[in-house]
Amino acid sequence: MRTARTAPPGWSLRGLLAALVGLLVLAVAGSPAAAQAAPPDGTGQPPGAAVTGLHVQDGRLLEGNGNDFVMRGVNHAHTWYPGQTRSLADIKALGANTVRVVLSNGHRWTRNSPADVAAVIDRCKANRLICVLEVHDTTGYGEEPAAGTLDQAADYWISLQDVLAGQEDYVIVNIGNEPWGNTDPAGWTAPTTAAIKKLRAAGLRHTLMIDAPNWGQDWQGVMRANARSVYEADPTGNLLFSIHMYSVFDTAAEINDYLEAFVDAGLPLVIGEFGGPPDQWGDPDEDTMLAAAERLRLGYLAWSWSGNTDPVLDLAIGFDPDRLSGWGERIFHGVHGIGETSREATVFDGGAPGDTRPPTAPGTPVASAVTAASATLTWPAATDDVGVTGYEVVRVTGDTETRVAASTTPTATLTGLTAGTTYTFAVYARDAAGNRSPRSATVTVTTDEGGGTPGTACSVAYRVVNEWPGGFQGEMTLRNTGTAALGGWTLGFTFRDGQTITHMWGGSATQSGTAVSVSPAPYTATVPAGGSVTLGFTGGKGTTNTAPTAFTVNGAPCAIG
Repeated sequence: MRTARTAPPGWSLRGLLAALVGLLVLAVAGSPAAAQAAPPDGTGQPPGAAVTGLHVQDGRLLEGNGNDFVMRGVNHAHTWYPGQTRSLADIKALGANTVRVVLSNGHRWTRNSPADVAAVIDRCKANRLICVLEVHDTTGYGEEPAAGTLDQAADYWISLQDVLAGQEDYVIVNIGNEPWGNTDPAGWTAPTTAAIKKLRAAGLRHTLMIDAPNWGQDWQGVMRANARSVYEADPTGNLLFSIHMYSVFDTAAEINDYLEAFVDAGLPLVIGEFGGPPDQWGDPDEDTMLAAAERLRLGYLAWSWSGNTDPVLDLAIGFDPDRLSGWGERIFHGVHGIGETSREATVFDGGAPGDTRPPTAPGTPVASAVTAASATLTWPAATDDVGVTGYEVVRVTGDTETRVAASTTPTATLTGLTAGTTYTFAVYARDAAGNRSPRSATVTVTTDEGGGTPGTACSVAYRVVNEWPGGFQGEMTLRNTGTAALGGWTLGFTFRDGQTITHMWGGSATQSGTAVSVSPAPYTATVPAGGSVTLGFTGGKGTTNTAPTAFTVNGAPCAIG
């Protein structure tokens, strides 16, 4: 949850991080504790630890059958939106294998009852999602006056023992969200250790997830420096650390350094929350987060599905899975995103070891019904030892691939194409375990001349999300109000008070004086009829910040609002 994620005013995060990095690397990766070998029994857990369901071994999160499990999912604010019961099904339909669910122990928000928590677990299981449950009331303790303690959170989990019992294959208990602010973060270690011991003494054997201090971002390195001692305080060895990555993590060096320190030390880690859109404190490097997580096989859970106070972090607009924001498109359909990398937990197939054999390549696609703006592709089906569950159509440009369509059958209609343009397409197949086939042979398609984008009709909603001296964050939602898909669009507008765009996501901006031209990113390139895409940006401004009064798409005027 994006709240007060930086140091108090006057502190230099980058300077502190630079000063600490050498010490912290030694503290985690180079200390005698970090160099310890696994316990004598070779399990990666203390002797006598019971392995039940999801568990940690040798620095990895495993299922009960020993299958490696890598989280690919999102956060969902259940406690504030208990009526949004379809959200888990929608999140699963977009490919996630895990959902982190916001709960309250009643300290700060309305307490989620045992019956409600049981219903959440049932919905997770019905939708074949691993369920990470977290108490949000601890957020920012020591700096946020309304925050509760980790001890209170532990008491809440103990009160839910009857609900949690027997769910070790499906549920991870995240003791408390971001349980320490920026005030004396060293105070995080003792209550964290105490809460772990209290839960284990009460009999909970679930995987426990531990959030970092500094509002989850650990920019002073307290969790990193003390992770080994905290891990060894768990008599079951079933502990998973969680780092939240927002504006503190705005360079590749910072991200890779932090994640690799845990991997090198053999300590289990997940990116329990992260954001991509920038704010006045910085611009998170989400591309490196996703790439590093995939390279190191670490889990990640994006913040968050919908309903944020600052909607720039909404993955779905208005809880609608058909209206993904630019941030949502990046997470679900982008490179190293959920659609590309998620694998369902094998427990939902009876706990059998994971299927690792990919389908065969689909046959060569054939194009038909080619118009100025669309084409239909059909291909011979792929085969698989278990079963093919879907296909992914990609546009091939040199060494680059861009996902353009998905289908559960060996055919797909591509819309939003540009008239008189030559495209190259290919197809991949996936099976139920998420294994991806080799790519099919390619097909070249040239759309008809003269069509352009017929009947273009659009509206643009512009708003200022946040302002600070000399700068601001803005957002534009481009809606296609026509009857045909809108592809290959260019959005134009003019600033009225000399504002300048410094960074944009969801598109690329070029500016000449006050005139701005925006072209789409690959994941916002096509706007379906009745659909929309959201573009965000940060910019510079003077004393006034008047909104643009006119917008065009491909030179034609758009409505406002």
